Amino acid sequence: MKSLLFKVIGVCCALFFSVMAGPAFAQSWPAKAVTFVSPFPPGGSVDPIARLIAAKLTEALGQQFIVENRVGASGSIGTGYVAKSAPDGYTFVFVFDTHAVNPSLLPKMTFDTLKDLAPVMLIGTAPMALATAPGKPYKTFADFVAAAKAKPDTVSYGSIGSGSLGHLTMMLVQDAGNFKAVHIPYKGGGPMVTDVLGGQIDSGIGSVAVMSAHIKSGKMRPLAVTGETRSAAMPDVPTLAEQGYKGFSAVAWWGIFAAAGTPQPIIDKLNAELAKILQTPETNKQLTESMGMDIKASSPAVLQQWTEAELNRWAKVIKDNNIKPD
Repeated sequence: MKSLLFKVIGVCCALFFSVMAGPAFAQSWPAKAVTFVSPFPPGGSVDPIARLIAAKLTEALGQQFIVENRVGASGSIGTGYVAKSAPDGYTFVFVFDTHAVNPSLLPKMTFDTLKDLAPVMLIGTAPMALATAPGKPYKTFADFVAAAKAKPDTVSYGSIGSGSLGHLTMMLVQDAGNFKAVHIPYKGGGPMVTDVLGGQIDSGIGSVAVMSAHIKSGKMRPLAVTGETRSAAMPDVPTLAEQGYKGFSAVAWWGIFAAAGTPQPIIDKLNAELAKILQTPETNKQLTESMGMDIKASSPAVLQQWTEAELNRWAKVIKDNNIKPD
């Protein structure tokens, strides 16, 4: 009886000290350099956003936040690395919208998207833009559709890869508009943009963050954006919903995750610091005006809910269209 009592007391003490240690642990965090894994190469949107926020966190918290590129398999290699890292608050991953697509597309993923990662924040969303080179004959999205209907399987569009959000969005749009275009998958936004600018493909679809600079400079002609409303970064470009695809919306998004088991007080502290940074005029302007992002600065719970909803939505599109990875 006495031994049982001592065991109960021991368990209670352990629980008490673990609860008390959480906030203290968070107060001392970070005590060394923190790694932000960017699972995509430079040239797209994830890498510059990660580097911008890492620099701001370095200033705010007095420790180095280092961006490390671990690329491949639509972001799943870098994300898997973080999922299997020590849950100590010193390794995080910046994910893109492919994060919620990969589980349905990649059969050999080494981690569970919903169970092996702890959500930190949904940074923001942005519509995608479909654009073409000025030398191409398409002045509007209706022109693009008409050409695809007139000569099926001859009009092309590029995306950042098979099963990317741009690819899946165009599958939905083609079904709704009863036309067929040729999909050209790329390994990232940079190579795709290069071929759109050079006229090697008829059009490209990518996040406003990737496309807006080229559209503003006149090197690309925009045909449509995919959000519910027009993008603040390109307010003159009509949405697909305005062009006959009523109620249609699909947006790119960026989020931060840690390994599952990372102490919640650390996650909450990082979330709070991120919220402060995203509210500063300088950072806000860079992300909204330069990259076309709608800043969300969500709670961890909202990011988890968002990920689940996106995963379910795009899983159906992948299954219905029998889409395979590159």
